[in-house]
Amino acid sequence: MRAVHLLALGAGIAAATPALANESVLKGIANPAEQVLQTVDYANTRYSKLDQVNASNVKNLQVAWTFSTGVLRGHEGSPLVVGNMMYVHTPFPNIVYALDLDQGSKIVWKYEPKQDPSVIPVMCCDTVNRGLAYADNAILLHQADTTLVSLDAKTGKVNWSVKNGDPSKGETNTATVLPVKDKVIVGISGGEFGVQCHVTAYNLKDGKKAWRAYSVGTDDQLLVDPEKTTDLGKPIGKDSSIKTWEGDQWKTGGGCTWGWYSYDPKLDLFYYGSGNPSTWNPKQRPGDNKWSMTIFARNPDTGKAKWVYQMTPHDEWDFDGINEMILTDQKIDGKERPLLTHFDRNGLGYTLDRATGELLVAQKYDPAVNWTTGVDMKTGRPAVVAKYSTEQNGEDVNSKGICPAALGSKDQQPAAYSPKTELFYVPTNHVCMDYEPFKVSYTPGQPYVGATLSMYPAPNSHGGMGNFIAWDGKVGKIKWSNPEQFSAWGGALATAGDVVFYGTLEGYLKAVDAKTGKELYKFKTPSGIIGNVMTYEHKGKQFIAVLSGVGGWAGIGLAAGLTDPNAGLGAVGGYAALSSYTNLGGQLTAFALPNN
Repeated sequence: MRAVHLLALGAGIAAATPALANESVLKGIANPAEQVLQTVDYANTRYSKLDQVNASNVKNLQVAWTFSTGVLRGHEGSPLVVGNMMYVHTPFPNIVYALDLDQGSKIVWKYEPKQDPSVIPVMCCDTVNRGLAYADNAILLHQADTTLVSLDAKTGKVNWSVKNGDPSKGETNTATVLPVKDKVIVGISGGEFGVQCHVTAYNLKDGKKAWRAYSVGTDDQLLVDPEKTTDLGKPIGKDSSIKTWEGDQWKTGGGCTWGWYSYDPKLDLFYYGSGNPSTWNPKQRPGDNKWSMTIFARNPDTGKAKWVYQMTPHDEWDFDGINEMILTDQKIDGKERPLLTHFDRNGLGYTLDRATGELLVAQKYDPAVNWTTGVDMKTGRPAVVAKYSTEQNGEDVNSKGICPAALGSKDQQPAAYSPKTELFYVPTNHVCMDYEPFKVSYTPGQPYVGATLSMYPAPNSHGGMGNFIAWDGKVGKIKWSNPEQFSAWGGALATAGDVVFYGTLEGYLKAVDAKTGKELYKFKTPSGIIGNVMTYEHKGKQFIAVLSGVGGWAGIGLAAGLTDPNAGLGAVGGYAALSSYTNLGGQLTAFALPNN
């Protein structure tokens, strides 16, 4: 097996780079008994070194304990574990519980923010929150109403809070945060409301804003250097964003940043993706609409962008580019390179050199993908199939059979990577759509979508709406694929025990063999799983834990009680059968092997 070094895994990183990252975070990452970030490590691998639960004994897992969150709607993200404490979050109203694992998960403190419920209808696709982060003895929460809060990890007392956006303009939050060095980096939601989206860094100590970088806009807003910031190795040039919009459309251009963030301490760069341009009607916004649908590499101290790469220029299908960037060092053509792997909503799995932004791989990770025939590796542009182009077909024309659907071949549900197999484990959607754009006008705080959608399982396939796959990112090929009845909407976890865990919309926690994909264990939790599986160790025993609580975009019909098939931007009709298999809930379930 080729040697693979994962950034931010192991105690060595903490010793080697004390000046380049937050020491409390690095200490937590180096201890596999704990989990201090939603992504498990800075590299976003979602890999655990714990191996007490392994491929030979995982079949013996039993429920060890449970905890009700007291909240319905979709439960995304996962708990954190720091020492003997577990921190659990909920969807709106974003309650945080601190549980003492030494005392039978006793509630030590509870934080319940008082948010205006008027934020709920402004939140696209459910009232989810992707979880907490820990740094410097503080629990960091970015609330639905965009209030960023630092809580004392021991007492729950508010250290400071700051408002990152304005819900009356459509700005909300569903994402987690990234603590790096002395800062915490946060994004914003609101692409369906014409928000000009951004990432922002606040000081961990006092919450003071350090910098803000927009996805679309003028060069000073973007925090780019026209000569030094590159796109596929070439300078982006002056006014690279506003030149690709008509008039002042960039001011309501979207490019939201509600996904995951990763960080390379060695290169001192953090990585993330921007979302769809506004509106969903491509006829109304001529041009490439840069830098929506883009991977950014930025310096965390200044926010300055080193390189960018736009995956879906002039998006015609709502293929947000916000999914996680997984950082690994692997050999390609015999040479070890610093890689970034990204599974985009558009159905293409990308591998880039994360130091330079060079594009190395761009291949379909779902065979149903049909809107493109592939990517020109020199220009980075995908070749669009005219039949599935909502731009070319025009307004008020229903373009049928587009694969994937707007929720993508993968949405926010994060993939995992194992250095033992050198494979990525990807929960996917196997869903197609009909898409009809129509003209829409912009009003602050009102939906700015301009398209009607319907969704359904990919035709001429296994009949289900999902697959769980293993992917070789060095060459861009599926190694194995397990069909799922519904989308695999829960985040994956790979472990040193050669087991990969994930959750399903019907509510199953599943464990599969990391090498072969063979199903080794499954358990039906009380509600559909859209949360991310995590693992921790307490008193020498390994636990597997997952939040269940159906919702998210795929489960919005159940979560919000919607019945119109076109509601939920087309998801209600597509996932109507889900109500026969699960119901609303909000519960943490922890599993462990039986005592000998």
